[in-house]
Amino acid sequence: MNIIEKAVPPRIDGTLRKFSLRVPEAIWKCSGIILFGRRIKSLAFTTDLAILRNLNADAILAVYPFTPQPIINQALLTAADIPVFAGVGGGLTKGKRVVTLGVFSEMQGAVGLVVNAPTAPEVIAQLSENVDIPIVVTVTRWCEELHQQIEAGASILNVAAGANTADLVRQVRSMYPDIPIMASGGPTDESVLVTIAAGANAITWTPPSNKEVFSDVMANYRDGKEHS
Repeated sequence: MNIIEKAVPPRIDGTLRKFSLRVPEAIWKCSGIILFGRRIKSLAFTTDLAILRNLNADAILAVYPFTPQPIINQALLTAADIPVFAGVGGGLTKGKRVVTLGVFSEMQGAVGLVVNAPTAPEVIAQLSENVDIPIVVTVTRWCEELHQQIEAGASILNVAAGANTADLVRQVRSMYPDIPIMASGGPTDESVLVTIAAGANAITWTPPSNKEVFSDVMANYRDGKEHS
């Protein structure tokens, strides 16, 4: 028997910690991205402190639709017990402010910086010159500027194209066979596997909201059942 192939890791869960969120099992089939010696296969897309403290993802993708603020990043980095990729703008927030936020986020402890799809290549170049952590460019559609963004210093691509994500991953992978790709895997194990097969190295997963989790708990309470 090949012990290395057959061994199943033992599992340990506490009474209180067993109630937590679990990423889809299919995610563990991807290769992962090795960042500073740590393999990252799953990233949870959330900025909810209660959620990020109660899930088993390898890292946090901390992006949100407002202008990034250091105090928000600091709260996330303080609460998280896993690596955090911090959003630093590139859409509404542009230019020098993106670079300043990036430098500050690295000093706060972020392991990577996520910029939005419209981020100009020259901004990525300036960011790359000033930080020593990877720059993650969000890709929502195929465009010629992507090559310029990669040349400027983007070292990871974050593909987020909704229902077209797997197709876009496949297209990007055919053009850039070696660049690390993280991508949204969709709601099911089947959609996750399709995205991995298309060429994604890591999968971003959107956990249920605090409201959604609590609604199930409260439904049990109203029925006189225990928290489970």
